Amino acid sequence: MDLKDKHVLILGGSGLVGRAVARRLLDFGPRTIALVARYEAEVASAAEELEAGAGDAAIETAWGDIFMPAEVAQLDRATMLGSAKLRRRVLDDLLGELSAEILERSFLFQLFKRLRPDAVVDCVNTATAFAYQDIFRSAQDLLTTMRQGSVTREAVEEHVLSIPMPQLIRHVQIIREGLREAGTQAYVKIGTSGSGGMGLNVPYTHSEERPSRTLLTKSAVAGGHSMLLFLLGRTPDAPATIEIKPTAAIAWREIGYGPIRRGGQPIRKVDCPKPLELATAFKADASGWSDTGSALESVFADTGENGLFAREEFETVTALGQMEFITPEEIADYVVTELRGRPTGRDIVAALDAATAGPTYRAGVLRAAAIERLAALEQEHGVRSVAFEMLGPPRLTKLLYEVWLLSVLRRSVRDLAESDAEALSASAAERVAQDAELRSMIVSVGLPIIIPGGKVYRGERVIVPPVDGDIARAVQRGWVDVRSENCETWIHRAQRVIQQVPERVHGSGSNFEWGAMGPDDAIAPAQLVTWIFRFEEGGVRTKR
Repeated sequence: MDLKDKHVLILGGSGLVGRAVARRLLDFGPRTIALVARYEAEVASAAEELEAGAGDAAIETAWGDIFMPAEVAQLDRATMLGSAKLRRRVLDDLLGELSAEILERSFLFQLFKRLRPDAVVDCVNTATAFAYQDIFRSAQDLLTTMRQGSVTREAVEEHVLSIPMPQLIRHVQIIREGLREAGTQAYVKIGTSGSGGMGLNVPYTHSEERPSRTLLTKSAVAGGHSMLLFLLGRTPDAPATIEIKPTAAIAWREIGYGPIRRGGQPIRKVDCPKPLELATAFKADASGWSDTGSALESVFADTGENGLFAREEFETVTALGQMEFITPEEIADYVVTELRGRPTGRDIVAALDAATAGPTYRAGVLRAAAIERLAALEQEHGVRSVAFEMLGPPRLTKLLYEVWLLSVLRRSVRDLAESDAEALSASAAERVAQDAELRSMIVSVGLPIIIPGGKVYRGERVIVPPVDGDIARAVQRGWVDVRSENCETWIHRAQRVIQQVPERVHGSGSNFEWGAMGPDDAIAPAQLVTWIFRFEEGGVRTKR
């Protein structure tokens, strides 16, 4: 991508890496750089720093929690958790099926829609944000209150809101839809290993466990995030998807002397002039220390997200054989190089693409033999093997059985395309009524059959029962539908298949689809359903 005159959005733009990326991008003449951070003061400070060297580029800012609905995004977490109404809003948007309404309420989606960036660089440490809500402590607290018989709705909701994986999944779903809405060309994620590149022997932890469960949760979320980005990178309508995963400590922003802050607040300097008796020093009413009235001040290295390190801490963490370190400017160079279309060899998504074991030539040859053997066994036993609803979704089973029924009633794709919907529906309903074997096979695997007149055949088990009386949704997801409206849909599909024939099957070169359906071919369930997944739903593989 030529970055000149482009609009670039940097999530986590006030952080150590975000600022370095922004500074590096300015060398290429973008039209705008939009910085997004959690807090207003942080993003204002970052913008002020950049504007001095921005030239003609405009520096825009926004602030809030990108994982939250917009109405909650600028509130602190304690305020959100303290409000039953806000908790329910966040829970509904987190756990409900992704809808247009949920997207429109999302702060992040609103940013994509408003800014329409050509490129997005995501420097937010997503794994830390989710893992450090500490699911283990939350679970222990909830179990304790349960044993005491005092569980409240508030406690359950707070616990659910600390579970990392639903938050990660919803975040990636919103990212995907936001990128598509904005027409973004490239998305670069700055990931993490969670351990500074060290293994399970990492000595830098948050408890006596080595490593702590919280730290391992961070690594697990980071790994899950990489796999979701791997899937995003294989999605046809997604932008170029890249993940740079630093596996060392990132340092540094500043070396200086001054107040030492933890969590943004100065550490108060206290003193304990006289030793205390060990037996009483840690009791609830213990005393003997005092606030000196000043903040702790010292020499420090500001490492951004990881806070301020004293000299000896910095020297230990970055020592050879420990975490060591990488500079934010080096990460920024990787980001910009990838954005410009020049592979760095540091892209996790590309590495996964190269390292995974995809489809093989041997499997392709054996597929034909397997299908031939299955067909021979069908012939031998006098059965038709269509679908058992093991793989899912039930919609796949529904479509296969509908096509099979159509293949019994119509000889070819052309015959289906020229059918009358009412007549086809009547024939299908009659066949279902008369063919007990066909009917039994469908309802036995859990799919009802809906026929004209508002009647239905069903078995003991129904995979997709109506929810809140919503018959239409259940039918769409997993019922065999022989009513005229659905027959009309199949007729239109057959007509589209025939319309595509000139561009797909005429000719003898390798660029033509030798396996594509022709007008006079017999209706094949798997072939026609594959066509639906590919051309109606965009479900096509792009990488092997």
